[in-house]
Amino acid sequence: MSESLIPPHGGYQNLKSFQVAQLCYDVTVRFCDRYIEKRSRTHDQMVQAARSGAQNIAEGSEVSATSKKMELKLTQVARASLEELRLDYEDFLRHRGLPLWAAQDPRRKALVARRCRTADDVAAWVKEQHGRDGQAASSIQSIPSMKSTYPEIAANAALVLLGVACALLDRQIQAQAAAFEKEGGFTERLYRIRQQRRNRPRE
Repeated sequence: MSESLIPPHGGYQNLKSFQVAQLCYDVTVRFCDRYIEKRSRTHDQMVQAARSGAQNIAEGSEVSATSKKMELKLTQVARASLEELRLDYEDFLRHRGLPLWAAQDPRRKALVARRCRTADDVAAWVKEQHGRDGQAASSIQSIPSMKSTYPEIAANAALVLLGVACALLDRQIQAQAAAFEKEGGFTERLYRIRQQRRNRPRE
């Protein structure tokens, strides 16, 4: 079979990395509108970083037909944007004296297992978790500070989702780099196709 000059491309909506990154964007917009001053620079930076994560995955997918190098670059930009956003959420918690959930915190696993698809799904989980944390705190009256606040749960939930998105992008970048190393980009593909046409037997 002859190689196609313009291979199948796009379809970023089906990428799990895009789906989770877009969810992170929707969650961040809601989080910032609720907990960050709208006219502050931080509000704009967090929303833009979240948007950049999803948008660059989509753009990389679309440009992959003619530039594997640009696809890889844009995917790396998406990964860097989400890392910047993760630091912003961690700063939010630290500046307010709120705890960052440990890696082994069962709430992390519970949220991942919930497989939220929309910001509304995440908000519902945050509300349920707030109720469960409140019940746990009331059962230990000597430690009332155990009760988690909405900002704590919401920020940590966003961090869990960002962790998933970043892990997916790390694997995606590795796969793209390996494919680029093995197959090359548009120029190499064009050369191979020209060679194939030159080597075809003449009728």
